[in-house]
Amino acid sequence: MNPTEVTHRPGTTHEVTNQAPPLVDYNLFTTDAALGEALARAGANWHRETLARHGETLGKAQTLALADLANRHEPELHTHSPRGERIDAIEFHPAWHELLALLREQGLHALPYSDPRPGAMAARCAGYFLHAQLESGSLCPLTMTFASIAVLQREPALFETLRAPLYTREHDARDLPLAQKRSMMIGMGMTEKQGGSDVRSNRTEARAAGIETGRGAAYLLTGHKWFFSAPQCDAHLVLARTTEHDGLSCFFVPRYRPDGTKNAVNVQRLKNKLGNRSNASSEVEFFDAYGVMIGDEGRGVPTIIEMANYTRLDCVIGSAALMRAALVQAIHHARHRSAFGRVLAEQPLMQNVLADLALESEAATALFMRLARAFEDSADAKPGDTDDKSLEARAWRRIVTPAAKFWVCKRALAFTGEAMEVWGGNGYVEEGPMARFYREAPVNSIWEGSGNVMCLDVLRALEREADAAQALFLAWRRDAQTHPVLNAALDRLSVLLNGAPGTRETSARRIAQQIVLIAQAMLLRDGPPEIAEPFIATRLDEHDADCDRVFGTLPARFDHAAIIERAFPSRSA
Repeated sequence: MNPTEVTHRPGTTHEVTNQAPPLVDYNLFTTDAALGEALARAGANWHRETLARHGETLGKAQTLALADLANRHEPELHTHSPRGERIDAIEFHPAWHELLALLREQGLHALPYSDPRPGAMAARCAGYFLHAQLESGSLCPLTMTFASIAVLQREPALFETLRAPLYTREHDARDLPLAQKRSMMIGMGMTEKQGGSDVRSNRTEARAAGIETGRGAAYLLTGHKWFFSAPQCDAHLVLARTTEHDGLSCFFVPRYRPDGTKNAVNVQRLKNKLGNRSNASSEVEFFDAYGVMIGDEGRGVPTIIEMANYTRLDCVIGSAALMRAALVQAIHHARHRSAFGRVLAEQPLMQNVLADLALESEAATALFMRLARAFEDSADAKPGDTDDKSLEARAWRRIVTPAAKFWVCKRALAFTGEAMEVWGGNGYVEEGPMARFYREAPVNSIWEGSGNVMCLDVLRALEREADAAQALFLAWRRDAQTHPVLNAALDRLSVLLNGAPGTRETSARRIAQQIVLIAQAMLLRDGPPEIAEPFIATRLDEHDADCDRVFGTLPARFDHAAIIERAFPSRSA
């Protein structure tokens, strides 16, 4: 061939090379050593095979495609029927319902209640963590349904009518009265325009529908909710104020009235959210909407806070899952992409970034799995139990949970941004998963209490659960007695906690951060030293105090390649 002749085919300019293949057909569970080890520590090995099967299903190309479809085809609100009837129907793409069916099939909406056995809470949280790496929007109604069960169980008469549709593993997508459905979902309605997190400023009113008042009685609600998630649920737990009591009360508000007609909960519009596009969040108005009071009159906030405690745990898990999903995508990309003559994953600075991300991800995983154990242990404890195990479980649940919700959810924002940067420009476009992870990352810091609300809750818990806090800190002291860095970190925490009352609130974020980092360090010491040592050195050692300002600043003395290999074995994909 004459060298001056054109050698490319007509209509082409180049061959596509040096692009990472899609990460598909891998097992989300078996490739996660940290999760598997935490499952064993929680006494939930009986669920290992189920999680392995679920992890394989979630990693298949056709399953991963559901997340993309559900987020490209947004839900649509239809306020009226063609005949002019008010219906407030939400139309979803079939992929949305397939995702919900996957969740229900795994029992992630009710497992610790429908199949109570040791380790059930950890088993459920591990499964939730796996699904959250696939798609976040479908988790919202499932989280609220799960969290509502603890509240509804305290209303025996009502709960008996709901038990079967709550516990079933079938997803029933039909919009019908509860009596005609095989399964149900439950949402929440707390915040109003004027209050946000300050729910005690709510103005929605509830007046008795008949002669009976108080717990178990029917009421008619008038008012609004600024965030009502998710409007397609079969019922919601709602806060409103009765005329007989200054405090807020909690109400079970079904989508349909007992006579089968649509309840007067009018969806004004769907929120145009930053994050996932698959789920529907809405603004609603109540026009004498039917509801049943649950809990004591005027005690609505403590009643619904029990539900919020569970949703906060799921916020921690959801953020940890975003980290894990972004991490494996970053590692996979770096192993298949070359720059400046070398594969990215072999370049020392990139290894530093990936290893640092891996440490953060494993610490988040260990933390939420330990919290799962605490939720189970505290639920099993009898009132008045003061043994060390019960006190420590209360401390993990009541003190560490809001601190974890603050810290892990905050870290997810920086984490997903760093992982996106590994992908470069390909991470910044919506065709890949990184942009969706990044857009979703802020929500868990906001939902169920912003960062400041969580840190103030930590302070309240430290005061109200002083015995539990003391038991936890003493246990940490015993475990850290031979570790100078951890001992020094506990000393700094003690100084913060014993400071002047006027400065404690100012330092609330620092206190919450220090509690979480110490908790994570203690947990990682149960695993390999090649993970624990760099984490403790870079998060708690004052000599390396600047190492956690940005990811990728680990000291060179640690084996970065080994950390990455543990996080996502090279044979995985």
